[in-house]
Amino acid sequence: MLGCFVSGHVRLGCNGIRYAIYYGVNDAQQGDLLTSGDFYLHPRLAADTAFVADWTLSRVMLMNDARYPWLILVPRRGGATELFDLAAPDRATLIEEISRASQALKELSPPAKINIGALGNLVPQFHVHVVARSQSDAAWPGPVWGQGVAEPYEPGRLDALAALVRTKS
Repeated sequence: MLGCFVSGHVRLGCNGIRYAIYYGVNDAQQGDLLTSGDFYLHPRLAADTAFVADWTLSRVMLMNDARYPWLILVPRRGGATELFDLAAPDRATLIEEISRASQALKELSPPAKINIGALGNLVPQFHVHVVARSQSDAAWPGPVWGQGVAEPYEPGRLDALAALVRTKS
């Protein structure tokens, strides 16, 4: 990773985003890393997405799967693994940010439906998926999770789309 900094369990990615490195640690230790009080982006989220923006509460990421316009909101609160881990004002802010992300996706690609979900079975860090769905997409009408193999955007398209989302939100 040319130009990237790694120190201990913290990695500063080439794009300036910090996240915890989970190599060689078990699930309990991973949880400990997330409860440090600092915000780290889980490595799976970092690997599968492109940075869009930092909003009041959430880091906004664009999923690198060209089959679906798909944003992920990650509240920048260390140790949050569930919605109830957020303070009431943060929960209210998150709802407004979900609405904002939904509107941005609607303007980019008029969907039949916006799906919103917070699963966390593979990534324990609390995050919310906002997915624009169309009747012609690969998984319609079922869920997008676990359907086929992600189709990465063509080179340059992911960053261009992230920049376009920034202008809409």
